[in-house]
Amino acid sequence: MKACRVNEFGPPEAIVLEDLPLPIPAAGEVLVRVAAAGVGPWDGWIRAGKSALPQPLPLTLGSDLSGTVAAVGPNVSAFRPGEPVFGVTNPRFTGACAEYAVAQAGMIAHRPEGLAEIDAAALPVIAATAQQALFDQAGLQPGQTVLIHGGAGNVGALAVQLAHQAGLQVIATASERDAASVRSLGAGRVIDYRTARFEDEVTGVDAVIDLVGGDVQARSFRVLRPGGALISAVSEPDRQEATRRQVRAAFFLVQVTSAALNRIAALVQAGRLVAVVGTVLPLAAIRTAHEMLEGTRPHPSGKIVLRVALEDSKGASDTRARAHT
Repeated sequence: MKACRVNEFGPPEAIVLEDLPLPIPAAGEVLVRVAAAGVGPWDGWIRAGKSALPQPLPLTLGSDLSGTVAAVGPNVSAFRPGEPVFGVTNPRFTGACAEYAVAQAGMIAHRPEGLAEIDAAALPVIAATAQQALFDQAGLQPGQTVLIHGGAGNVGALAVQLAHQAGLQVIATASERDAASVRSLGAGRVIDYRTARFEDEVTGVDAVIDLVGGDVQARSFRVLRPGGALISAVSEPDRQEATRRQVRAAFFLVQVTSAALNRIAALVQAGRLVAVVGTVLPLAAIRTAHEMLEGTRPHPSGKIVLRVALEDSKGASDTRARAHT
């Protein structure tokens, strides 16, 4: 099988397409014939050697996937060969950018009817991150107000949808170019971060979902009500500042489980959550995908997804920007 490998950490040029033996699933694992694999910022960190987790070399990139069960290992009863699935490979977030990938059975779920393979590969990590930030970490309830930084980003676009569907008052930061799209996803108000300082525009919010980090995170303490929460999926907030402001602050790493994926699938089936895919490329163009992650190559807003097809050795790129309502 073909697999996108990293033998030495480095820039996108460090990625090579290699032939590997077909993997064999161990106990509790499933072998997936990959139809599509998502590409996210964490893939760039892993490739560059900047992952927060140990990443022994050599490795195959990729975590998000959709495809069909090819085989199951011992002690797996929830999945059978031929069933369509989607999810994440393993806790190290590696192995998906290949024609076949081994995934832990507890980190995948059945792909619901009507959810396209490309869209399914775009959802697992970012949808679970958005869901856990809003509800598991921030503990938001209907009627409360949330400020979501990076509302046009991959996680942000899903967080806006989920917050709106849950009956929250949604404020988001985004560029003016993306404002209309973010409003269409459910934001009641969009603040252009390039022309306005959000802390001058809002105050007393129940929670801030930080998907940006840095100075934006530091300034976010000012807009929280006492007892509010600053939840970051990027970096650890200043705990001393949180204590001084009488708010709660936390950084978390997403936990992708079959249960979380089943909740996401139910939302998709109910028409309450849509994937925002910006660019679709063939597996062989993974370096291009990583150049897009690095910002050295332009691309539309939305998730980057690799189309993986055993019979497709040439595959032309398919770039699409889609607005959802």
